[in-house]
Amino acid sequence: MSVERSDGAVEGAGAGVLYLVATPIGNLGDMTPRARAVLESADLIACEDTRTTRHLAQALGLSPRGEWVSYHEHNEAAAAPRLVERLLGGASVALASDAGTPACSDPGYRLVVAAAAAGVTITPLPGPVAFVCAWVASGLPTDRVYFAGFLPAKRGPRQQALGALRAQEATLAFYEAPHRVVELLEDVQHVLGPRRVCVAREISKRFEELLRGEAGEVAQTLGARESVKGEVVVIVEGAPAALIETARAQELTALLKAQGVPPRAIKAIVAEHYGVAKKEIFAWLGADDAP
Repeated sequence: MSVERSDGAVEGAGAGVLYLVATPIGNLGDMTPRARAVLESADLIACEDTRTTRHLAQALGLSPRGEWVSYHEHNEAAAAPRLVERLLGGASVALASDAGTPACSDPGYRLVVAAAAAGVTITPLPGPVAFVCAWVASGLPTDRVYFAGFLPAKRGPRQQALGALRAQEATLAFYEAPHRVVELLEDVQHVLGPRRVCVAREISKRFEELLRGEAGEVAQTLGARESVKGEVVVIVEGAPAALIETARAQELTALLKAQGVPPRAIKAIVAEHYGVAKKEIFAWLGADDAP
């Protein structure tokens, strides 16, 4: 199979090129003609689960001619050098994850790094990315986004990770397992406060759902269900302006203290820049530095 480009040329998979092939996250209609062409013509098809990608090719009516190679998180370290060797030998490689875009919370990063270091041409094929779909449909600001992928599964480390993002101005995007999404929303409410969120479930599939509201409200809605199923993306409102200013004032206070500036001088400088109350600045400095 080949695809006609806008300049009239026909494109398949080229020799010695690593193609990052985005696959559907649900609806098979989201597989682009270009991605179809590369899967059919590549010398090697590297994928998380060869059974899954073979089934996708069959469902799309494709007849890939290349060699199937298993490439997943458990064999990346060993498989990446072998694939780069094949690329340097002139083979074309199509890297595909089970769903979505390779290397985006899926295997692929090690291969991309190794291929780039070896001077191999890397061609990304645009296609589905779950968090982007959820982000643009969330109703939350889309000028900036901070994609954090999967947070730690255990509550303590997860809350710590959220705390590190407390002053992040950009809209936050997370992937989460369906059985942990309620806990994540509860942690968002506890650590970040009453932020607006959008939980996108089963994007592009039959039971697609987007739930919007404050974190605690959406947690209650999902918690009342017998279970939550499907692929889940959680989009969270970025830090409000007041919180960002407070964080910056705290950073300046810590910096001045580290430089040995006297507490009273720190208070004057920080108060002038951010209008923070004297007692709050001394609280940040610690009891030993209070007047």
